[in-house]
Amino acid sequence: MSVVPELKATLTLPKTEFPMKANLPQNEPIRLKKWAAMDMYGQLRKAAATPLQGKPRPSYLLHDGPPYANGPLHLGHALNKGLKDFVVKSKTMAGFDSPYVPGYDCHGLPIEIKVDEQLGRKKLEMPAPAVLEACRAYAQKYVDLQTSQFERLGVFGRWRDPYKTMSRQYEARTLEAFYGFFEKGFVYRGLKPVYWCIHDRTALADAEIEYEQHTSPSIYVRYRLTSDVADLGEEQGAALRGREVYTIIWTTTPWTLPASMAVAFHPNFEYVAMSDGQAEDAPVYIVAADLAASVATACKLHEPSVLTKFPGSRLDRTTFQHPFLERTILGVNADYVTADQGTGAVHTAPSHGADDFYTGVRYGLDATTRVDAVGVIHVDTSAWKGAEPPAFDGKKVFAANPLIVALLRERGALLGYSEFQHSYPHCWRCHKPVIFRATEQWFIGLETPVLRADGSDTTFRQLTIEEIGKVDWDRAWGQERITNMIATRPDWCISRQRIWGVPIAVFLCTKCNAPIENPALNAKIVKLFEDDGAEAWHTTAVGDLLPAGTTCAKCGGSEFQKEMDILDVWFDSGTSWLAVCESDPDLRDVYARDDRKVLYLEGGDQHRGWFHSSLLTSVALRGKAPYTNVATAGWTLDELGRAMSKSLGNGVDPVAVAGQLGGEIVRLWVASIDFREDMAASDNLMKRCADIYRKLRNTFRFLLANLHEFDPMTQALSFEELAPLDKYMLARTRELNAQVLKWYEDFEFHRIYHAVNEFAIADLSAFYLDVLKDRMYTFAPSSQARRSAQTTLWRITEALVRLVAPILSFTADEVWEYLPAVEGREPSVHLALFPAPADVYPEDAGPLLAEWKQIFAVRDAAMLVLEEARQEKRIGKGLEADVEIRATGELLALLQTHAAGLKEILNVSRVTVLQGDTLSVTALPASGTKCNRCWNFMPVVSNYGVWEGVCTRCQEALEAMGISRPTEELPEVSA
Repeated sequence: MSVVPELKATLTLPKTEFPMKANLPQNEPIRLKKWAAMDMYGQLRKAAATPLQGKPRPSYLLHDGPPYANGPLHLGHALNKGLKDFVVKSKTMAGFDSPYVPGYDCHGLPIEIKVDEQLGRKKLEMPAPAVLEACRAYAQKYVDLQTSQFERLGVFGRWRDPYKTMSRQYEARTLEAFYGFFEKGFVYRGLKPVYWCIHDRTALADAEIEYEQHTSPSIYVRYRLTSDVADLGEEQGAALRGREVYTIIWTTTPWTLPASMAVAFHPNFEYVAMSDGQAEDAPVYIVAADLAASVATACKLHEPSVLTKFPGSRLDRTTFQHPFLERTILGVNADYVTADQGTGAVHTAPSHGADDFYTGVRYGLDATTRVDAVGVIHVDTSAWKGAEPPAFDGKKVFAANPLIVALLRERGALLGYSEFQHSYPHCWRCHKPVIFRATEQWFIGLETPVLRADGSDTTFRQLTIEEIGKVDWDRAWGQERITNMIATRPDWCISRQRIWGVPIAVFLCTKCNAPIENPALNAKIVKLFEDDGAEAWHTTAVGDLLPAGTTCAKCGGSEFQKEMDILDVWFDSGTSWLAVCESDPDLRDVYARDDRKVLYLEGGDQHRGWFHSSLLTSVALRGKAPYTNVATAGWTLDELGRAMSKSLGNGVDPVAVAGQLGGEIVRLWVASIDFREDMAASDNLMKRCADIYRKLRNTFRFLLANLHEFDPMTQALSFEELAPLDKYMLARTRELNAQVLKWYEDFEFHRIYHAVNEFAIADLSAFYLDVLKDRMYTFAPSSQARRSAQTTLWRITEALVRLVAPILSFTADEVWEYLPAVEGREPSVHLALFPAPADVYPEDAGPLLAEWKQIFAVRDAAMLVLEEARQEKRIGKGLEADVEIRATGELLALLQTHAAGLKEILNVSRVTVLQGDTLSVTALPASGTKCNRCWNFMPVVSNYGVWEGVCTRCQEALEAMGISRPTEELPEVSA
């Protein structure tokens, strides 16, 4: 014989094998293996090819901006790829055909420099193909590493075959794009000043420049007037005749003075000639009138007095003497001269400044560059008459500054000196200050004439600006920002003096330097690149590529050499729409659709980078932008708002976080803040996300536990059969469902994060799952009331798990496996679609939610009264109370309609609704007797066999469960 079980053993308590502890660092890799074994991405692509409701799925292509393959992931990578994964997964679950082919930017200086460091002097003895192979191997190492790390974070994509800018097909398409520009007349080769990195020995594009603080010498230098003062005007000539007259220039780059060829004056400014003291032989200085006072102070002039005034236009074609070279300096007029600072007289070196260069072109000035690729100055021997070379000769530019200052002081030309801290251009790769240097480079002309789609004439620049206006920019300021950049940018310098990249595969005449323009030859070289890669340009002889008898169209020459410069890496990545979207078999059909949506999502710096170069290449070659939508992410900062850096030691390693807390926590962090703003991150913030995660996981676990042995196929109730509270919860879930779908559409992932968290904690855990315990634990499993609750919990869980799947990818898929079996269920949540709001609640939820808003206002009032009674020790737990509610009018009618359910909603033993003048709530000690099974105070409580104090409701439940009234002892069940 066995002892009678305790009464509490008859309760139907929650039960599930879904683990309370996630053990994400251990379990996520197991799930990754499962996804790999089932070819998750392949399954997603197969599903995307399946029509929905008899129609092809609409397309949505997120084109991946390639991260640079030169190191492990940092938090910015995790943010970027996490956001993209949210987009692709949410679009896929919304019924779009949304492929994702990740990519890697593999060419460029950082990798070449690392390989240089590894090879050392050995590189000088290696043939070019061997150096390129070393660069490929270095890049591939980090492609493999980053791929494994992105996959570890749960990012879906075609990781087995990502696109790489160093692949042969990609290199061929990049060259094809260059030839497209070349054959349409966009490309020219010419001498121009460009940003030049003397550390990396190459030209730089505007997008490769960063501005950092730099300390420069600030000097005022006098140039003696050598032309007749009468050229300034009759009155002015009379005032200055017999005086020693100078102008004063101000510069922060003394190293450019050996290249000084002119002094620029604004034609419309008023200039003054002021003496340095009252003596008749005191020197006279010409400066802008608006700056005269500040110049006098900076140059410590003694009792300066203005002798005469004249417009800057009269200084045009005057002449001056260079302060230390035997060179005549021309006075010129230029509109870019400002009166903000300086002297109003601008020293002009055509080989070291864009404005200077174009002024030099207008006036026929010498633009010879006497600063070499590594920044060493070589004096103009024709202008230096000293017996020995000057001290600055053979010195690098920044080292030459103090030597030139000393020379100026020695020659009596230095009038003022100080240190000047200012924002100065630096190389974005090596972070060293750069210079302007006039060299022969390849350019794409922004003013190239083009035709619009309607056949009307415009320029490349203007057409690009017009296309910007057709793009949906998220944030809207992105449109203005990139428009201003395109409107004001110079021609695009696309050549680089390095080896690791796509060569500018052009043949130049050795006699006149003119390039061969032959489309058939270009196509032949593209095919060569497809077969053998960019290395072929280094290994194939000129004679093997040029047709026999080729002559120069310009001079008739018959000897040619290869151009060995490579293309700007921004041109590389900027042609990815051609090399990937138009060419990849998995993408080209999607990209070609008329109704296509193409998203580029990157950091805000890409308005001058990838967004920018992609736009230019696509508008030039296809007449339209490569994207329809652009979204911009902010920066990752620490908790104090500082940028993350190795020197500060404030970085957060996403791979380490995945190893310690789980990749899911990194994903949750990505979703937690509006990505359009700068995002704070720290180990503490990651731990807070882990706490939020645990609460969400426990909510899912409780939902699953209450669905134990529930069979939706046979036990789910129709909507009409559900209890009022359950209908409300489905209406509330529908509201959340609709909001979440809209937020996914708008990339408002942080709103989803907060709304789901609030729903799980406030609506479910703190309310519905709490008040439901009486029904779930004490009612018979087969009762309609309990089936109503389970049907509701099942529908909520089915909806919620799908809605969070793009963000909580690991956990949602785990929850999916524990849901009650349903015929035809997809093997993974990621292969399912989002629930339609009507699938959750079939009617307009608004009226019911408005109705329940009134009920919850009453509930809030009741909770306050119950808490007061609890504080006053008149009741203990809620079930020890009865509640009396008085109301009038429509509210009374509403409460009477819901009277049967108010007890459950308030979690008390009894609720009475009465007529009253206004809303009032009274808490009373519970009447009746406490049931030992459900703990409710009931009017009738009696024994059920040997079980004492069981209420009538529980006795009916026990009978429905097939539990007969127990005697003192029960027969022992045989084994």
